Amino acid sequence: VHQSRQQQTEGSRSSSARYSTKQKQQAPATMSMNPFRLAGDMSHVFSIIVLLLRLRVAKNAQGISVRTHELFLVVFVTRYLDLFTTFYSLYNSVMKVLYIGSTASIIYTIRYQEPICSTYDKAQDTFLHWKFAVAPCFVVAALTYFFGNGFSDFDLLELLWTFSIYLEAIAILPQLITLQRYREVENLTGNYIFFMGAYRALYIVNWIYRSYNEPFYKHHYVVYFCGVLQTLLYADFFYYYLKSKAKGGKFSLPTAHTA
Repeated sequence: VHQSRQQQTEGSRSSSARYSTKQKQQAPATMSMNPFRLAGDMSHVFSIIVLLLRLRVAKNAQGISVRTHELFLVVFVTRYLDLFTTFYSLYNSVMKVLYIGSTASIIYTIRYQEPICSTYDKAQDTFLHWKFAVAPCFVVAALTYFFGNGFSDFDLLELLWTFSIYLEAIAILPQLITLQRYREVENLTGNYIFFMGAYRALYIVNWIYRSYNEPFYKHHYVVYFCGVLQTLLYADFFYYYLKSKAKGGKFSLPTAHTA
């Protein structure tokens, strides 16, 4: 469910390509669904459901990084401000509200809801996300925006959309670092992260499919770069996750000495 300010795009966390003004005038009002986009969206939704289920059933937040979800909340809020300006489709609007609401709920549960908040270990979730994720991504987004658009006709929502693309690419880092410190990964936590990574991988296939089958499609290389980077961050996790599933044993991440 992701739009740049110039086009309607996906139904999940990331966007793919933009339309020029002329192309937008010629393009259909909503983007057609394809099986890869739908599978990516459903994988993303399922990852959220799995995490909420894990918190409710286990009644603890061990191994979960609230900082990753704070980053994702920033991503969604800055990307989906067009909820107040443009209606694309009911599906699009519902997915945007779902992502914002569910992420805010996860943060509230981990930080404030007993007994779950008492099990959240701040000492293991120490990535300085405002300093090393939000601030650098905003600087890079500003440079990208002004380099590509100049200083005339400044569009704040377009700048924030670009910022959200960069930030989403690295938002999973605090979670991966937290799991590395715990080493042993609880089953539902592992499933949650796997489906998050699968959603991104499916969206890459979706972009390829759209480039061959969708009229008015225009490549957006910032989105491609960030999407591939985000998928690569999951690669090591995927390897050990699938290895543990194949062997049927506990899912543990290696230390620097055992990797």
